[in-house]
Amino acid sequence: MKSQNRCEICGKIGKNVVLSADGFVCPDCEQRIAKVERNLFPQQLLNIFEAERASRSQKSPIMFEPGRASRSQKPPLADIYTVSKPIEIKAFLDKYVIGQDQAKKHLAVAVYNHYKRLRQKSSDIDKDGVEIEKSNIIMVGRTGTGKTLLARTIAKMLHVPFTIVDATVLTEAGYVGEDIESLLTRLLQVAEYDVEKAEKGIVFIDELDKIARKGDNPSITRDVSGEGVQQGLLKLLEGSIVNVPPQGGRKHPDQKMIPVDTKNILFICGGAFDGIERKIGLRLNTKAIGFKEVKENEKIDRDNLLQYIAPQDLRSFGLIPEIIGRLPVLTYLEPLDRQALRRILTEPKNAIIRQYIKLFKLDGIVLKFDEDVYDYVVDKAIEFKLGARGLRAMCEAIMTDIMFEAPSQDKKTISITREYAEKQLNKVNIHKMGE
Repeated sequence: MKSQNRCEICGKIGKNVVLSADGFVCPDCEQRIAKVERNLFPQQLLNIFEAERASRSQKSPIMFEPGRASRSQKPPLADIYTVSKPIEIKAFLDKYVIGQDQAKKHLAVAVYNHYKRLRQKSSDIDKDGVEIEKSNIIMVGRTGTGKTLLARTIAKMLHVPFTIVDATVLTEAGYVGEDIESLLTRLLQVAEYDVEKAEKGIVFIDELDKIARKGDNPSITRDVSGEGVQQGLLKLLEGSIVNVPPQGGRKHPDQKMIPVDTKNILFICGGAFDGIERKIGLRLNTKAIGFKEVKENEKIDRDNLLQYIAPQDLRSFGLIPEIIGRLPVLTYLEPLDRQALRRILTEPKNAIIRQYIKLFKLDGIVLKFDEDVYDYVVDKAIEFKLGARGLRAMCEAIMTDIMFEAPSQDKKTISITREYAEKQLNKVNIHKMGE
């Protein structure tokens, strides 16, 4: 949190302006709020003091932060919710993420349609009776294939609130952990507690596979972090009014809840679903036996079974049918081959090698890599099945010593050779990385 915040009531800036149940409020306004009504939400408080704020601004105009303009200054919806076409969205993703064309297309179409839904007027719905429903997405892919990176990258170009939340900390209400409603707390924070703005945002739920049902038989014992969480997510995904704790969690049980309508919030889910290939393989091999079936099975790519994923595989993995039905768009991320890993090292705008080169450039040092260093790092990442994250881990192991020594030396140029890379990785015992 910044050392100084701005009061949402009077616009005063100072260290004493802190986040409370009523938003960012200074001590003076806190006392005034107590005299008016403690049960009001921040937006209602803004309405109460709107007249005073207007009179104050006539005497001494207040400079508001970007995104905190008053309601009279808000542009029309058509200007806010404009977005690039799906092809343009995919082209933007291509600059940062290598491969995964199928997942990029599904993501680009979903985001584009989400903006079109936001521009849909109620008068148009009343006229023809056609209301466009949202299409929540679930992305399945091995660890290190780029699920979270896709979400982070697309967030850079969006004009609506976007947040990434983790499903691993969620439990049923009354147990140690986070409530399901706390998923929307971060979205409210990104939207600066503007409820109307948050109700048109996008939420990426990561690690969805971690809340899969723990046993094959439903509800033999209380599954408070598995099936219980899935049941709680149903109302969020479908669309309902949810009371969200503005400060999150259960640390402030007396905080005033903020009602948020999730009908227009797009949910994108991702998970590794480790072991789901076995479920897919069993399904493909348990078809009726016959000559035609044998011919079809010969075409199956055994090295990439994820491309044949279907909703019934998610159900056999541990997701309940109700939550699968609320995630109608199912896409997969292909496992990264040697060529893709090699490109990830150098081609994206935020490539790992480019980051190291820039780090050394800030110290006035020109950093160079031999081509065979890239091949060596990629070979080791494939050998230990570490994915794209393994590339970063190995590069860190190679570069740590030289980053420690270089700023104190007078060298203007540094070259990294394969021999040096092998020496550094052997020093940290590379075999432990694959364990």
